[in-house]
Amino acid sequence: MLAGKRALVTGSTSGIGLAVARALKAKGASIVLNGLGDPDEIERLREELDADFKGANLMDPGAIAAMMEEVGVVDVLVNNAGMQHVAPVEDFPPEKWDAILALNLTAAFHTTRLAVPGMKAAGWGRIINTASAHSLAASPFKSAYVATKHAIAGFTKTIALELAEHGVTANCISPGYVWTPLVENQIPDTMAARGMTREEVINDVLLAGQPTKKFVQPEDVGAMAVFLCSQAADNITGANFSMDGGWTAK
Repeated sequence: MLAGKRALVTGSTSGIGLAVARALKAKGASIVLNGLGDPDEIERLREELDADFKGANLMDPGAIAAMMEEVGVVDVLVNNAGMQHVAPVEDFPPEKWDAILALNLTAAFHTTRLAVPGMKAAGWGRIINTASAHSLAASPFKSAYVATKHAIAGFTKTIALELAEHGVTANCISPGYVWTPLVENQIPDTMAARGMTREEVINDVLLAGQPTKKFVQPEDVGAMAVFLCSQAADNITGANFSMDGGWTAK
C-alpha cells in the first residue's frame, strides 16, 4: 500500500512512534526514525526497520531544517515527539513551558512547513499528528501539555483546509493512556508515593478517566495511522480521532 513512499516519524525510537513506524513499514513505506535513546538500541531498531535515523534536536529550528533537507521529500509525516511536565500554573517553571511548546507544537510547525512543498508537488501526502485526549479535555496541573495538544488540533484543521485541493490530508490521533514503557515505569513510583497497590494505581489513577479501564495499545495507534494513509481515507482530513476508551465521551 505504501511501497515507494517515505515516512518520517518523530519520537519514533520507542512507544507510540515506534509502533507507528513499524506499522507503516509493514505496509511498504521506507522509514526515517527520529528520537532519543541508547545508541545501540537505536541502531538495532534502524536495522530491524531498514530505516534511516536522524537524531535532530526538535527544539532547534535549525536542526529541524537540516534534518528535513537531508531526508528530502517526505510522503508521510507523523509528528509524534512530545514531552510532559506536571505542576500548578503558579509553580510551573517557565523553561519547562517553553520546552514543551517547542517540542510538542513548534517542531510540528517546522516539519510540516518544510514537508508540504514536496507533498504538493507530488499531489499526495499524509500528515498525522499525535495529539491526546488532552486535545479535547483538560486536566489540572498540565497547563503546557494541554495547551499544546489543543493547539495541535487547531493547527491540523488549518493545514487540512489549506491542502484540501492538493491531495494532501492532515489528521490528529488523540489517544488516552497508552501502554508504553514510559507509562509502565511510572507505576512503582506512584505505588510508593500513594501507598497503593499496582492494581489500584492502574485502575484508580492511570485509567480513572478511561471508562473501558483498558490501556490503548501502541499498535492500535499504528493501525489508525495506516488507515489514514490508505485510499479509503482520501476524504478524511481535518479530523481528530479519539482513541481514549471513552474518556472524552463523558
